[in-house]
Amino acid sequence: MARDALPHLFITTAPTVTEFAAPARPVKPRIPNRNPQDHSAYLARRFEEAWAAAEREHAVAQASRSGLYIEVKGEPGYDLITKGLEDMRSKKVRLLNIRVAREGNDTVTYATVYVDNEKRRFFLNKIEAFASEVTRSGRPKYADLISSISDIRKAVLISFWQDDPSLLPEEEKKWCEVWLSSDTAEAVNRFTGLLRTLQLDSADRRLVFPERTVTLVHANKYDLENIIRLSDDVAELRLAKETAAFWLELENKDQADWVKDLQSRIEVRDADSTSVCILDTGVNSGHPLLQPIMQDADCMSVDPSWGAYDHHGHGTLMAGIAAYGNLRQKLEDRSPVVLSHCLESVKILPPPPGVNKPSLWGHVTSQAISRVEIQAPYRNRVVCMAVSADDTRDRGRPSSWSGALDQLAVGDHEEGIRSRLIIVAAGNARDEQLVANTYPDANLTDSIHDPGQAWNVVTVGAYTQLDAIRSPALRGFTAVARRGQVSPFTTTSIDWDYRWPVKPDIVMEGGNLAIDSSGFATRCDDLSLLSTNYRPDVALFWDFQMTSAATAEASWLAAQIQSRYPQAWPETVRALMIHSAEWTDAMREQFLRDQRKSSYGRLLRICGYGVPSLERAVQSATNSLTMIVQNQIQPFDRRPGGGYRTKEMHIYELPWPKEVLQALPSEIEVRMRITLSYFIEPSPGQVGWKDRYRYASHGLRFDIKAPTENLLQFQRRINRAAREEDDGLPPSRSASRHWVIGPEQRNRGSIHSDIWIGTPQELASSNAIAIYPIVGWWRERAYLGKWNRLARYSLIVTISTPEQSVDIYTPVVNKIQVPVQVATQG
Repeated sequence: MARDALPHLFITTAPTVTEFAAPARPVKPRIPNRNPQDHSAYLARRFEEAWAAAEREHAVAQASRSGLYIEVKGEPGYDLITKGLEDMRSKKVRLLNIRVAREGNDTVTYATVYVDNEKRRFFLNKIEAFASEVTRSGRPKYADLISSISDIRKAVLISFWQDDPSLLPEEEKKWCEVWLSSDTAEAVNRFTGLLRTLQLDSADRRLVFPERTVTLVHANKYDLENIIRLSDDVAELRLAKETAAFWLELENKDQADWVKDLQSRIEVRDADSTSVCILDTGVNSGHPLLQPIMQDADCMSVDPSWGAYDHHGHGTLMAGIAAYGNLRQKLEDRSPVVLSHCLESVKILPPPPGVNKPSLWGHVTSQAISRVEIQAPYRNRVVCMAVSADDTRDRGRPSSWSGALDQLAVGDHEEGIRSRLIIVAAGNARDEQLVANTYPDANLTDSIHDPGQAWNVVTVGAYTQLDAIRSPALRGFTAVARRGQVSPFTTTSIDWDYRWPVKPDIVMEGGNLAIDSSGFATRCDDLSLLSTNYRPDVALFWDFQMTSAATAEASWLAAQIQSRYPQAWPETVRALMIHSAEWTDAMREQFLRDQRKSSYGRLLRICGYGVPSLERAVQSATNSLTMIVQNQIQPFDRRPGGGYRTKEMHIYELPWPKEVLQALPSEIEVRMRITLSYFIEPSPGQVGWKDRYRYASHGLRFDIKAPTENLLQFQRRINRAAREEDDGLPPSRSASRHWVIGPEQRNRGSIHSDIWIGTPQELASSNAIAIYPIVGWWRERAYLGKWNRLARYSLIVTISTPEQSVDIYTPVVNKIQVPVQVATQG
């Protein structure tokens, strides 16, 4: 079901008077009242009619089938109980898919079920028992299940289609995903034989999930109807995602038609207040898709003699994705496209034969950012840079370049210099042939490139959803990575010393490699993203891959968040990106050895926090509430008797829907995610960059009150944890056993995120959150005069329940009428 589009709550007020909220009751399914005899007779008749209709269809088609498909419909506006629609023991009655549709003002749930001929009585027995048997409590047997069913019919093509019905291919054949209901070789072979009989083209590559196999078939509506008529193995159907190849294979005049169509749907809305600044090879601002949001005055160069034009093409490729995100998707869906940010470009790579000395890259970056800030000082800006060093010798240790980025990001608010959101590429694996033949092992030893180790930036690695190869020229090739896995182009920090930050922070789409049976690997259009070409007179579109493409998409995401919440600090936008990220099932399967926290630490250093979601980053829901705090803390102070000390902690008693949580059943699993983001000031000397504690000006940590603690006990525990970490000991274990990642793994760098899992009652008692400092060079080097500096931070807290009908959002909205109280501990 669609997620409610509710805004996140910026907590600047707290209640002094709280409205009473009625206690929530355990969520019960919405079931219509039925007359057991009448409803049983009706459903039994409808089941028999559906069975007979399917048998007639099979006879006409001369299909040899072991069973048939039926569709079960729920009552509009009520729940459909789906747990009883399959036989888990025999596997001969299988729930294939569930879909939700609109019927008037209500939603209605449909379920498609496969029933083996031997299990024809499975539903009839339950339907008849509803009318003739009662439970010990006196209710009709199977009351919720049978009462929730409105109708039964023979399944049709739309019963399997999981995309919008308008996307069903009519006469023209299109690539479609056919999801089989089994992961066995027997089912795959059986279905492959059917495709040969029907003379339908299919892709060689398949995706295998638990109890599902996905294959691509080139078919139209009539072919798909034949498939479900003749096969026992279909679970669902979807339109395959078009790849960049479709547009890249078009003549330029045909590409121009697609560009004109997209131009006609563009709406530029308040784009001048937020920008993505691309530091690269320059951008061709004359490209028709870039013109609406890119002015000539916003195209610059660190050296005016270089010119602002794109001499290579890479910068314009970055611009296309930074402007539109998934450009291919924007071309496909034909809906209006709102552009709410503009683009800027500063050329930092000279045209041949120019060169920037490696020791000056930090300076070059600083000069580039300075130019755009002078040009447009009023903009909320996302700095996007996919340029990195060729070597990886630093392996997490700060360099001059990464140190410069950390300094640029933190700014100096006492001097009036703003913080900056900087997004950089993790860098690409250096030997594509080696990576393709040893994937993913080579990625684990290929370290993130300088300056991706910078603490304050968002470092972007790559994953991929592109694994279907359709080009006839690459018959016999397969994708190196399967859908949802890390891209073969990405790099990691798994071999870094534990003291250095977790990198990458997130992963975005970076494309894939194709490999043949001999081990030869190549890039191809099918496994690439689509973007804007710097020479539109030759081709308007071009293929794009690697962590550069991923970084451009991450910058687009950041701009979307900043445009939605213009009051959000750079620390907050960064936090929302990481807070919204999740690991794909394929990543967990690929790299998560077990549920130990050390295994999650390993996963973090390969995949970061996962793939961010724009929806989660900008929207709350009634059952998923996100609160945002932006504040500043003074970490250190002078002792009255001499020397320096840790000054204060902040304890937030956030507005919490306690009554709602306490009333939920204890067996429900609820979640809380906390992300703390802040920028450190790097140590002003090369010697300090060799030590984690002296590189960072300060560190911040978060923890929550355990359900069994009172506030005083909580404060004492946090004070003890801060002292232990100040003394160089491993991070103290939280009193809560509920963390997925745990403090020892999450407390790296300057952003920390973790997931708490527990019962609603435990969460109801865990609304006190502490923010506390740990030692840094501001305190260790007090003679530099920064021991009394203030440090900004952003705290993001999301609490969520699996029950969509539970409202935890409204009670909190009702509470935040006066400032949130912040307790401090000296």
